[in-house]
Amino acid sequence: MQLLNGKEVAAFHRERVERRLADIQEELHIQPELAIILVGEDAPSAMYAKSMQKTARSVGLKAEIYQEPASISEVELLSLMDRLNEQASVFGILPMMPLPRHLNSQRIIDCIDPKKDVDGLTDVNIAHLYTGRPGFVPCTPRAVIAILDYYHISLSGKDVAIIGRSNVVGKPLAQLCLNCNATVTHCHTRTKDLKAVCRRADLVIAAAGKAGLVTGDMIKPGAVVIDVGINRVDGKTVGDVVFDEVAAQAGAVTPVPGGVGAVTTMMVLENVVCGIARTETIL
Repeated sequence: MQLLNGKEVAAFHRERVERRLADIQEELHIQPELAIILVGEDAPSAMYAKSMQKTARSVGLKAEIYQEPASISEVELLSLMDRLNEQASVFGILPMMPLPRHLNSQRIIDCIDPKKDVDGLTDVNIAHLYTGRPGFVPCTPRAVIAILDYYHISLSGKDVAIIGRSNVVGKPLAQLCLNCNATVTHCHTRTKDLKAVCRRADLVIAAAGKAGLVTGDMIKPGAVVIDVGINRVDGKTVGDVVFDEVAAQAGAVTPVPGGVGAVTTMMVLENVVCGIARTETIL
């Protein structure tokens, strides 16, 4: 069984980001900024924002957290987004989710200039993904493809089972796999006989957010398993996959932590660099 080490993949992409960013700064003489929007006191969001800021600064990007109170009005938040859209030094805008319930999240997201939408959340970038036009792709699905590419795991002609149908992971990931010539079966927690569907797959991607969902008897011997899930169980971070059981069957598997999540942050920074370079293709 091969362990697909997300930290190793992230280090590879980090080197590329640093190299490209150094070239851009030398050519353009700018200090580019990633604007991270944090509304309220949600602890996981605050932790991720700090981690993103630290990583961005470590590769040479200016990264600022715009902390706003949970009571901020939608008009005030939209006004902040407009200012960041117009600010020439800002090349990426990243709102932390979830937003407080009184705010319309999709309205806030769609206020972002699509050219600064580094997590690929706006309707414009989602439409571009599904119609094959250049644009930003959601970073967690990009991280999955980056891991497969790094380990030279081809999707062409493969049967792929994706468990999870969220707008930010499952759905765009299905499209990316289709773009790589895979045959995709899109599943969820209510799929009938999920075990049988997964047993047919050459690649199983678990992204349902349910600990223990994928067990060893669901995996075809030698199949590749990508665990996107992040769950807290008994004070520990675990994925959607029962790791020891699945590892005994699979040909390759990602761990949690240290798998997809380790790569996702670097995909955000790659998208920022793409925006700086005014390019319409991924690095």
